[in-house]
Amino acid sequence: MANKVFPTVDLSPFFNGENDENGKKKAKETISKACSEYGFFLIVNHGVPQEFLSKAMQLSKTYFKYPDEEKLKCSPKFGVPLPAGYIKQPHNVPDKNEFIIMFPPDSSFNVLPSNPPEFKETLEKMFICFSKLGELMESIINECLGLPTNFLKEYNHDRSWDLMVAMHYFAAVGAEDIGQSEHEDGSCISFVVQDDVSGLEVQYNGEWIPVIPEEGKIVVNVADVIQVLTNNRFKSGMHRVASPKGRSRNSFAFFYNLPGEKWVEPLPQFTKEIGEEPKYRGFKNQDYQALRMRNKTHPPARPEDVIRITHYAIPTSGNQKFA
Repeated sequence: MANKVFPTVDLSPFFNGENDENGKKKAKETISKACSEYGFFLIVNHGVPQEFLSKAMQLSKTYFKYPDEEKLKCSPKFGVPLPAGYIKQPHNVPDKNEFIIMFPPDSSFNVLPSNPPEFKETLEKMFICFSKLGELMESIINECLGLPTNFLKEYNHDRSWDLMVAMHYFAAVGAEDIGQSEHEDGSCISFVVQDDVSGLEVQYNGEWIPVIPEEGKIVVNVADVIQVLTNNRFKSGMHRVASPKGRSRNSFAFFYNLPGEKWVEPLPQFTKEIGEEPKYRGFKNQDYQALRMRNKTHPPARPEDVIRITHYAIPTSGNQKFA
C-alpha cells in the first residue's frame, strides 16, 4: 500500500470551451471515486500557469530565508479576531514550521511583506487564482454529488472567509520531527502547491501514504464541511507533513472556506431521502472553527483530546471515524 499513487485529474475539459462531455465525465468519475475512498487527488491543466506558481514559490523561499527581524515586520495586527501575517511556531508545540497567513486581498486584516519585490503582488494574484479554482472545483463536486445546480455555490457564496498560507517547514533534526501534526482540514475544499521536497502524507487504511510532488500538479482534498454535508459519502482525509531530512520544505495551501455563521449538518439528499440516519448533529461553523483554533493555542496533552469533526458525530453502531 505504501506505493499507492493518488489519481491525477485533467481539468482541461472544463477550460477548453469545447463540449467535451466525455472528458468531463471521466474527470467527475475519478474525483467521485477518490473523494469516496480517501478525499485526496491531484489536478493538472487547472488554469494556473506553472511559471506563475514557480515564481511564487521562489519568492516565498527568498522571504523565509530572511532573518527573523525582517520577517517579523509582517507580524499580525494586535487585536484582530484571526491572525494574518508572519507567524513562527513556538518551540513548545510539536509542529516545526513558519508561515504567512493571508485573507482575501481587500481584507483589512492582511499584513503582507514588502520584500522581496513583487512578493506581495504575487500573493494577491495567487489568492485570486485559487479562489476562482475553488469555485470551479465546488461546481464539479456539486455535479459529482448529484446536487441541484449551483446548490453548493448558493450555500457557500461568501468568499471573505477564504484563507491562503505560505508555509516553510524546517529541516528535521530528529527521527520523529513533524512539520505539521496529523489533522483533517476544517474547510470545504483545500488546495496545496508543493515544491520538490516530499513531506505531505495521507493516512489510508492505517498507513501513511506520501503525496509525491510533481511540477504542474496541485493537490486537492475535500474537507470536514463536505464530509458532514454528504453524511460521510465524501471523506475528509487525515494528513500530516513529515519534516524532510536535511532539507527545508516550502508549500502554499489555500482553504476554500465556509462562512462562520453557516449551519452545517448532513443534507437530506444523503439522509432521509435515501433512508440513512444522520451521522452528525448540526453545528454553526464558527463554533467548530473556535474549537479547532483552541487545539492550536492550547494543545491538548493527549492526542485523543484533540477536537476533530468527530466531536459532532452521533454515536450509533453504524457510525465510524474515517481516517
